[in-house]
Amino acid sequence: MSSLAPGPSTEGCGLRVLWDERLTSYDFGPGHPMNPVRVELAMALARELGVLTAPGVTVERFDAADDALLRLVHDEEYIAAVRHAGQTGLAEERHGLGTADNPVFLGMHEAAALVAGASVAGARAVWTGETPHAANIAGGLHHALAGAASGFCVYNDPAVAIAWLLENGAERVAYVDVDVHHGDGVQAAFYDDPRVLTISLHETPRTLFPGTGFPSETGGPGAHGTAVNVALPPGTGDAAWLRAFDAVVPAALRAFRPQILVTQHGADAHALDPLAHLLLTVDGQRTAYAALHRLAHEVAGGRWLATGGGGYELVQVVPRAWTHLLAEAAGRPLDPAAETPADWRELVRGRTDEVAPRRMTDGSATVEFRRWETGYDPANPVDQAILATRRAAFPELGLDPLET
Repeated sequence: MSSLAPGPSTEGCGLRVLWDERLTSYDFGPGHPMNPVRVELAMALARELGVLTAPGVTVERFDAADDALLRLVHDEEYIAAVRHAGQTGLAEERHGLGTADNPVFLGMHEAAALVAGASVAGARAVWTGETPHAANIAGGLHHALAGAASGFCVYNDPAVAIAWLLENGAERVAYVDVDVHHGDGVQAAFYDDPRVLTISLHETPRTLFPGTGFPSETGGPGAHGTAVNVALPPGTGDAAWLRAFDAVVPAALRAFRPQILVTQHGADAHALDPLAHLLLTVDGQRTAYAALHRLAHEVAGGRWLATGGGGYELVQVVPRAWTHLLAEAAGRPLDPAAETPADWRELVRGRTDEVAPRRMTDGSATVEFRRWETGYDPANPVDQAILATRRAAFPELGLDPLET
């Protein structure tokens, strides 16, 4: 058994956190799984634990994305439809607005443009050297398509941020998505663009929305190998998930040599998430964050933009997961055994009437797994998924899919 391989030092990194209380206005209404209280509680927990006031960490406001920025990814007709729906409350069903997943709410355009603006501000700060790392935990809305809302996502902020980077001189951008759902909107935006590598680890599309993300999806003409999809079976837990991550992500990133790393950290692969079927813990997620941080330093000169994403266990999972993400990005990871602050637990009770978790761990300070180099089990469904991905994508990246 092994833990993820060590890499360059990530201690004491600079981090810019993009935050504005108005980000919680991205709100589909009572009863919708995408409740903005999850973001509010995550920021409150990070604040109470001193993450946001640690040396090298700044919390900054930003401008909403204007139409010119949104048009880097989204059709002009769609932007107009979002604005109209948000002004009138009327559905625009051919654009995916007014469905059960994406109900219309007043101010929808402004709220979604604010999320996109935060991710672009983070990308700009990292790309121009103002900060090595930036984070927008309200972002990661990776399902939105050029002309339609999808999967709780109105504007695709990671794609807009990546498109901004390409417009401003980036030649190789890598995007890694660890949400339980396939990062279909980001993949679609850059499927034919060899300058962008998209990697997604997700529950198999045979059992989960959006029904895409098979290993055979490897990129369009002229960009083969720049889409990498790891489709994992229901029931995959920490050790198997980390084995899959370690068998695919580092090699693909090293081969692509990105100038900047953009990541999406949906917390919905957790065992308690009500909308999916993987079995990760907060400790497994924290381990993945640390690995991506090291890889940003190894392959992208330390340039890293991290976003949030899905995650629908609003109290037990998302706040702790994203607080660990912010602490890791700051280069000051939290002790997993640390207690959650009493004031935060009281805030949770007041905002949700739920009992908050007492500690920042689900019980494992170190998560170990069996590395791919130890051998392949042809009867193991996770190993089958790993090998399918490596066989489909690795040759296009100049890698041997069978090499250990």
